[in-house]
Amino acid sequence: MAEKRVYFFGNGKAEGDASMKNLLGGKGANLAEMTSIGVPVPAGFTIATNVCKEYYENKGKWPAGLRKEVDTNVKKLEKAMGLKFGDPKKPLLVSVRSGAAVSMPGMMDTVLNLGLNDEVVEGIIEKTDNPRFAYDIYRRFIDMFGDVVMGCHHEKFEKALHTAKQKAGVKNDNELSADQLKAVVEDYKKIYKKEVKQNFPQDPFDQLTKSIDAVFGSWNTPRAAKYRELNNITGLLGTAVNVQAMVFGNMGEDCATGVCFTRNPSTGKKEFYGEFLRNAQGEDVVAGIRTPEPLKNLKKEMPPAYKELTTIMSRLEKHYKDMQDIEFTVQEDKLYLLQTRNGKRTAAAAIKIATDMVREKLIPQKEAVTRVTPEQLDHLLHPHFDAKAKRDVIATGLPASPGAAVGQVVFDADTAEEWAKKGKDVILVRIETSPEDIGGMAVAKGILTARGGMTSHAAVVARGMGKCCVAGVDAVEINYKTKKFTCGKLTVKQGDFVSLDGSTGQLMKGQVPTVEPELSGDFGKFMKICDKVRKLGVRTNADTPEDAKRAREFGAEGIGLCRTEHMFFEGKRIWPVRQMILAAEDYAAMLTRLDEALTKKEETEIKKEYKDTKKQFEGALKKLLPYQRKDFEGIFKAMAPKPVTVRLLDPPLHEFLPQDKASQSEMAKQLKVKPSRVKAEVEKLHEFNPMLGHRGVRLAVTYPAIYRMQARAIIEAALNVKKQKKTVKPEIMIPLIGSVDELKLVKEEVVDEIKQVFKEKGTRISYLVGTMIEIPRAALTADEVAEEAQFFSFGTNDLTQMAMGFSRDDAGKFLAEYVNKGIYAVDPFQALDQNGVGKLVEMGVKLGRETRKTLKCGICGEHGGEPSSIDFCHRVGLDYVSCSPFRVPIARLAAAQAVVKNG
Repeated sequence: MAEKRVYFFGNGKAEGDASMKNLLGGKGANLAEMTSIGVPVPAGFTIATNVCKEYYENKGKWPAGLRKEVDTNVKKLEKAMGLKFGDPKKPLLVSVRSGAAVSMPGMMDTVLNLGLNDEVVEGIIEKTDNPRFAYDIYRRFIDMFGDVVMGCHHEKFEKALHTAKQKAGVKNDNELSADQLKAVVEDYKKIYKKEVKQNFPQDPFDQLTKSIDAVFGSWNTPRAAKYRELNNITGLLGTAVNVQAMVFGNMGEDCATGVCFTRNPSTGKKEFYGEFLRNAQGEDVVAGIRTPEPLKNLKKEMPPAYKELTTIMSRLEKHYKDMQDIEFTVQEDKLYLLQTRNGKRTAAAAIKIATDMVREKLIPQKEAVTRVTPEQLDHLLHPHFDAKAKRDVIATGLPASPGAAVGQVVFDADTAEEWAKKGKDVILVRIETSPEDIGGMAVAKGILTARGGMTSHAAVVARGMGKCCVAGVDAVEINYKTKKFTCGKLTVKQGDFVSLDGSTGQLMKGQVPTVEPELSGDFGKFMKICDKVRKLGVRTNADTPEDAKRAREFGAEGIGLCRTEHMFFEGKRIWPVRQMILAAEDYAAMLTRLDEALTKKEETEIKKEYKDTKKQFEGALKKLLPYQRKDFEGIFKAMAPKPVTVRLLDPPLHEFLPQDKASQSEMAKQLKVKPSRVKAEVEKLHEFNPMLGHRGVRLAVTYPAIYRMQARAIIEAALNVKKQKKTVKPEIMIPLIGSVDELKLVKEEVVDEIKQVFKEKGTRISYLVGTMIEIPRAALTADEVAEEAQFFSFGTNDLTQMAMGFSRDDAGKFLAEYVNKGIYAVDPFQALDQNGVGKLVEMGVKLGRETRKTLKCGICGEHGGEPSSIDFCHRVGLDYVSCSPFRVPIARLAAAQAVVKNG
């Protein structure tokens, strides 16, 4: 039996359902589902997504048998509607729409009113006695077919329409008379012939074939490809093509068209929300050509249609168990639904809807955590405007997508992308956005449009991206040529700063200060749901009490990485660090000679010889000890009673020395040495590859006193905080080990120092000593390492560098090309390379726990806050991930989603 490629829906029956999204696309699957459950949907058929794949494989030709299936389904459609395609007496008109498995609003092509020609138009006039309607849909069809299918740009038709409106002295399209629209049709035909070099096609089947080709072709347009790239949409076969009988919202005042949501997509509030236009087609609402009315007005203007619509809205939300985005048309007081899909929503709305639906017992908790993306949560953590700041409001539009955006005005997408690459914050200003603007919208901090409503292209796409958007600012007059906009007497040029408040719709002059977000209410409820579902612990990377406090507010369950070297740069403490470095080489020589000494007398002579060196080196450490102790006390207090993992000194010593001449002179002056002495030390410590050089545990092998000082500071701080009746759980991490013998040697020094502290203080505290696994050899010999380490923390930044042979500092010059050419799916420094580096992590966990069953394992590299990497950590059995404070909520969500995804 030949493979089925086309699926029909109509008259209450459908050859498909909502589960077939991969084959029928989201739109086609939902049209089939709605048809089956009795929702009034115009009949139609769907050409499956696999045909799109075949179309490209056949280099733009239809696969064998498709023409026959399409013709058969056109006949079915004619029978279902009681009309005939191309027949002037009983004309059937259709829409041809795209529809991938994942919603890509506005990114691919649509053709409406297909099947019109000169004869059919005359037939419609005779049948309806409504010449204005007939010419209106004909001019729309010529415009859309010319633009979408034949490449004759919409702006050429729009210019002719604008001229006609000016000549007629009217503002809106629906104010043009039948005769005026008839003249517009003739103008459109002339434009089409001039641009396409042929007359407008009169054969409906030719129109249909070319339109189906155009929808398939739109799958790989730059804007569609860019949208998939920005939203990480991969693995789809292509787009389906939905051919559906037309119903008309522009036949007169008893007709309307609109877009509505079962809940407010900006706030998440449980209320019907949307917009409609009387005597219009759907493109008028989405494109923002006319300013629509709020949905609530439909109740007054068309009560029966409103009642039926809201009943169906509630039914669809309960059926799909999610907020629905619905397109509808009222033709001569009869309601039709053209589409339903899970609605795009802001981050705040997503969280409220998820928590409310759990409370309403519409969805379980595990389902709720899948309703918010990590990217949405990230958007929610962004700053908003300071309520106390002065606002110079120059205009107000519609609050289309909430948030605070401050940036420099640009008027086109290309400039937005170009400026953003240079590190500039930009506000994209357009009369109305179109799918071609997607790249500029993606990089802009905010979007401002002069036209359009709450369901315009700008609003829908901005909400999906989490971008601030203010739409329909009528007071703004935009001039693309001069790259300026005026608002009354005020002129704003490209490059000037403005601020947008997407929650109020305000456009403000200049840069309004922003403040950090306060997270409570629905956010807190949602995070509690995530915490109930997840198995993986979430810690933070924090080096100061302030960072620790912020991370706890975001739900961190401890510190997974406290980098002690950051403390060395604070204030005046850099000077004892540099004093120590100047004495380090001689101090190491002294230790080597002492180890080789054969008699007590020889030891005494060596100590005498190096008396000043010992005093300088150990004196510097004594100066640093109270600084470190105080730092740790602050962090332990902020995090009590949660565990704190402290990484002992990791970077090479040269990082603490000045590299330029002026700073070296300043160091010489501070430490009372000659500048030549400082310069010589800098040159001596220079390494060809510092990442593989004298750092981490290797410093402690050479200079054990450094780690002993740090261990003393950690334990003394813990004991001091314990006196304040606080629970302290210090975990001391020795970095960069490649051999268990390194770890054993340095651990003995650390433990010996801790024992001395316990003896001096007459009290004890529980602590752990573990290591960071960041050298491949450590992962490969993890069974041996676990004999000494009580915990492993995988430092995947360095582990990635060493396993892949990429320098994090230099790989940026070429890694993007690797991703573009498909060598790697993503940058391995942004998302863990699970097939390579991940295997080292998995091996390290498995081998380590074979030796020590209670071995605690975590990850503290940048990957600890990246969702796909967190999913991997869940699968290989890590105990926790650690990430920056602002990524903690994202990690909590991703950890919960990992449970759902992996069963």
